[in-house]
Amino acid sequence: MGWASDRVGFDKPGVLRMQLQALLRAAEGRPLSVMFPFIAQTSEFDFAKREMEKVKERELKLGHKIPDEINIGAMLETPSLAFSSDNFFKQVDFLSIGGNDLKQFFFAADRENELVRKRYDTLNLSFLDFLKTVVEKCEKNGTKLSFCGEDAGRPIEALCLAAIGIKTLSMRPASIGPVKNILLKSDLSEVQKLIDKAKVDNDNSVRDKIIQYLASR
Repeated sequence: MGWASDRVGFDKPGVLRMQLQALLRAAEGRPLSVMFPFIAQTSEFDFAKREMEKVKERELKLGHKIPDEINIGAMLETPSLAFSSDNFFKQVDFLSIGGNDLKQFFFAADRENELVRKRYDTLNLSFLDFLKTVVEKCEKNGTKLSFCGEDAGRPIEALCLAAIGIKTLSMRPASIGPVKNILLKSDLSEVQKLIDKAKVDNDNSVRDKIIQYLASR
């Protein structure tokens, strides 16, 4: 929540340009994807893209090879970015939901504080509804979307994320097997119905209903 990540680069463009230069040179002409973290508003993403163009031009003048294909995306870690205009969702090449930070900002609960970090559930219906609005905006504008964070590698959480439309999940190799297993034996449309039913029943979280559903299979 302080002066970190891309915010340092915005105030010290020289640092950001050095990092972008290193990425371009390391790619050695191969396709490159660059994701800018902690983007809170579209103007920050626009600034980052302009800096990339400056670095590309400089590298060409120096005679260095640059990638023929560069995809530029953003990490959605702050709720504010989800409410950006359709124009932002059209111009970004891809979005990755940074679940760990997004959840702490959504619930105002520091994930480093043991007194509050376990109080809020990823399967809280308000949080799932929020994620669904991001999914719908991405679908509307043809934006590639993924989810990155601890919850992506947790089978029950991954199942619900897939059910609301997030089909690309980033996780540790050890989590792939359990997540794949639960997805293969579940019907995503049934899971979505359980989420809808939980809303009707005024539940805070869909977790209990999902656990009951899995136990019955």
